[in-house]
Amino acid sequence: MEHQQPSSEEQSPARKRLIIASNNAGKLREFKELLSPYGFDVISMREAGFNEEIVEDGDTFEENAHIKARAVFEATGEPTIADDSGLEIDFLNGAPGVYSARYAGENATDKDRCNKVLSEMHGVARELRDARFVCTIHFIYAEDDEYSVRGEVNGYIGDKPKGKNGFGYDPIFMVNDDDSMADISEEEKNKISHRAMAFKKLSEILKEKFS
Repeated sequence: MEHQQPSSEEQSPARKRLIIASNNAGKLREFKELLSPYGFDVISMREAGFNEEIVEDGDTFEENAHIKARAVFEATGEPTIADDSGLEIDFLNGAPGVYSARYAGENATDKDRCNKVLSEMHGVARELRDARFVCTIHFIYAEDDEYSVRGEVNGYIGDKPKGKNGFGYDPIFMVNDDDSMADISEEEKNKISHRAMAFKKLSEILKEKFS
């Protein structure tokens, strides 16, 4: 008697939706790339039907990531990932820090934000331009099942915008003396970025839960 192959639906479990608590296209693209091996259908919070404004009033990246993840999770009941990330510059005493997205005003563009930093760093010697990108990721899989991880990448602030890739402060953040974060490919960025460093830590959790 010929053995009947199970259908494709029987062969693989249903994919589970994972909501990214963001509508930022660049950030969503990076998370989809990073999360693709784990069998999630990654969607934005808008695609999940969440359109409320989230007040990020935490004093740290960790607090803000938790606030965002919790707001979306409680509204949808679905696994949610939120990140809070930003630029810390030693010469500016850690600014813009948690205010990175609002540093040049609520409606500022990425170019506006980069230009504000460059104006404040004008004439500052190279040895005083050290900076780092910081990212914290908060993952809520279910009630009483949540995780927080942090990643960093060190560099320095360049003298002018450089490169056409990336987003945010990438064009002014130099990863070496030749390349800004906006010069390198997305593949390379996903290996060295602050978000990638945080995700490497999260991936150990995902491997344990879903592999």
